[in-house]
Amino acid sequence: MRAPIGEFDDAVPAALAPHFAGPAAEAVRAWRGAVPAEQLLYVDTDPGKADTAAFVETYGAGLSETSANCVVVAAKRGGERTLAGCVVLSRTRLDVNGTVRRQLDARKASFAPMDDAVRETGMEYGGITPIGLPEGWPVLVDAAVADLPWVLIGSGRRRGKLIVPGKALAELPGSVVLEGLGA
Repeated sequence: MRAPIGEFDDAVPAALAPHFAGPAAEAVRAWRGAVPAEQLLYVDTDPGKADTAAFVETYGAGLSETSANCVVVAAKRGGERTLAGCVVLSRTRLDVNGTVRRQLDARKASFAPMDDAVRETGMEYGGITPIGLPEGWPVLVDAAVADLPWVLIGSGRRRGKLIVPGKALAELPGSVVLEGLGA
């Protein structure tokens, strides 16, 4: 199958991908959104090239326009801690202290420590994806990501990426699409 973005000739429907496992794979296999499950694609990639800069250098500069990162944020207010997944274009910076903090009604918001993000999501650092995040988590999606016809995101592991319609991310449980999440 020819992927809709990039030079990935080996893209397959994610539900059928043999190397795709973990919480994200479970969520894809249980997918019941308006976007058909067949449009959620998986491409096998080098785990050593999972970080955005290395990935774009290896697989094509054009991917910087369609790649998004999922960042786990810890928000605190009155002794309560909320973890959330925040999805922004890889070429932008997450507005943690503004948009995220206000949306989560938090006194303080910051990037979750790596060990916490990995433990809580069940995913590998460098591959965390909004698909398959724990139940009840807010998923904040930048409008620029949701508006893309196709977006490249993590697969839950450093090996492999998902290519999905941007609007599929707006369908995730707990998803809120926000203008200005990435700046």
